Amino acid sequence: MSAVCEAPLLVSVRGAADTGLLQRHLPGCAIREITALAPVTPELASRAEVLVLRSGHQLDATRLDEWPRLRHVIRAGSGLDGIDVAGLAARGVTVHRNPEPAADAVAEWALAALLALARRIPYGHAALLEGQHAKQHCLAPPASAMRVAIWGAGPVGRACARALGPHVAEIAFAARRGLPDTTPSRPGGELPAWADAHVVALPLAEENRAVFGTEFLGAARERCPLLLCVGRLGTLDLPACLRALADGGLGGLALDPVEEADLPLWPGGAMPGPLNLIATPHIGAQRHDVRALLDRWVATTAAGVLTGAGGSAR
Repeated sequence: MSAVCEAPLLVSVRGAADTGLLQRHLPGCAIREITALAPVTPELASRAEVLVLRSGHQLDATRLDEWPRLRHVIRAGSGLDGIDVAGLAARGVTVHRNPEPAADAVAEWALAALLALARRIPYGHAALLEGQHAKQHCLAPPASAMRVAIWGAGPVGRACARALGPHVAEIAFAARRGLPDTTPSRPGGELPAWADAHVVALPLAEENRAVFGTEFLGAARERCPLLLCVGRLGTLDLPACLRALADGGLGGLALDPVEEADLPLWPGGAMPGPLNLIATPHIGAQRHDVRALLDRWVATTAAGVLTGAGGSAR
């Protein structure tokens, strides 16, 4: 067997790490890049000790069987949806993640989206592309008069509060156990009737799946709010939200965490338009400084675990 084959193997999904930087940090390690977890080359999966993932990839119990020597999963970001954390732990696999660096960049996206929706810029733009001059339909109240509800008080939710706070009238988090007393909050059941905009920064836990759907939209309809998703798209009942946007139940909709698997967004073909809609391909954290920081963190974490010095950021 060659020296390359005997070397520890790290496999990275494309876009999850800087493989050149990894190679410089791990000169004695074999580095391989793949486009997706399925299908994967059996020779790579059977030998890999470290796997570097980004969002949008599934590592469930069935797929874990293909990676028998796996000891570390490095997630270059925050979300763990799609990753069977319990299954990994049961097999002695440590999960490393770093949710903090991307938070301010995602909040910057949220601020841009909020201001754009509040001024109905996407609607006006879409109308012009359809040959309509919809100036009168872009009349809107000032963002400075808006109440904003934030669902989720993790790093991204807190960063959104800091970024949006100076530009709106009031911020309130959805109340939950463990929220500091100094954090402005309201019971979640009150927020649909209170807020002019909702920022969803929740993980895709089972209890959060499609929670922003028919019931929420019905309770919020009188306020015709803006709805921004900066967490995971699965927290929204997307068909219901798109219908509400089209029929006036939502004043605007902004979706960042759109993965390839979510396409096409509009069920049944072409969207009725124009709409006050922003959709981006999960670019909230796609900023040069964030990418560079995460690339360095992945490289140092990988070097640490392969030399026995690594820790876990859960």
